[in-house]
Amino acid sequence: MTETRFFDLSVKNLQANFSHIYLEKDAVGYELTDLLLDKYPNSKVIEIGHYKDIFNRKGQDFQSQKSSMNLILAKKKEPFLYPASDMVQEFKTPHTYYNTPILNCLYNCEYCFLQGMYPSGNIVIFVNENDLMNSIKIKLKKLNLSLGPMIVSISYNTDLMAMERIIPMASRWIEFCKEQDNLKIEIRTKSALFSSIKNIRSSKNIILSWTISPEIICNKYESTAPPLNSRVDSIKKAMDAGWPVRLCFDPVILVDDWYKIYTQFFEQIFEVLDHQKLHDITLGVFRMNKDYFNNVRKRETRSDLYYLDYVNEDSTITIKKEKREKALACLKDEISKYIPKEKILVWI
Repeated sequence: MTETRFFDLSVKNLQANFSHIYLEKDAVGYELTDLLLDKYPNSKVIEIGHYKDIFNRKGQDFQSQKSSMNLILAKKKEPFLYPASDMVQEFKTPHTYYNTPILNCLYNCEYCFLQGMYPSGNIVIFVNENDLMNSIKIKLKKLNLSLGPMIVSISYNTDLMAMERIIPMASRWIEFCKEQDNLKIEIRTKSALFSSIKNIRSSKNIILSWTISPEIICNKYESTAPPLNSRVDSIKKAMDAGWPVRLCFDPVILVDDWYKIYTQFFEQIFEVLDHQKLHDITLGVFRMNKDYFNNVRKRETRSDLYYLDYVNEDSTITIKKEKREKALACLKDEISKYIPKEKILVWI
């Protein structure tokens, strides 16, 4: 059988091998389904009853599957929209939600909660995007929008921008959002693929959020994501094109000499990026749901991140409060040299 591969030339050592496509019977006939089947004609298509029969089955090896990912095409059932997690800096903002057009990510960062949340390294794509979009329209009609617009993160459990050359969901969501009053969507990414949406006119209703870290952190914990310089190049192009851009210094990893590493990193970044054009910045330390954290440990991860000195705070595994507050306060002070403090959203 001929392998179907996807190469993102901006990504180091990342190869998604879609040799198999599992097709849920309820997902047959959707536009996105047909698009993907046409795109990967050499993939073996296996019809299934429900995506969880494959995605949630026991005995899977998440890390092995990440090295050779397959696609699972499914029809999303309700709920289509979820309240924002308290892990997110913006969660106390009125009307903040997230949805899940895709489950799982092309990348495999060591600190990512997805490896503890999901039993499978394969990628689920929900092809009934209109149902997800209509749920937002319905919610908009019910909200008291005098408190502010509705904010929806559409790539909380994936990286839509990284997937754009596989399936153009980010661009479709952007066009949907442009047609809605009082709606903002956030597209989180580590990709270097701004080029995939460069021909779309910018909109103040769409926030492009890039996670970036010092190069030493990228090399150690984000080895499957694009290198820092490629991400920064995409960020600059997005900002120059007029897009609202959020920088996410999150998670901050408190490695040895972290203060020097991060302050030099901020200086480096703001020499390249025009801080006056930034929408805002988010800042936070490593944190993960207790059950997800324990799931990663049970898989005998070799990452040192899971063997550091953490505390359990209301089922969240994180850095001790005094230590993280001191670190984040120091870093916020450094960032405030470039951007007003009111534009720095901190998870404490």
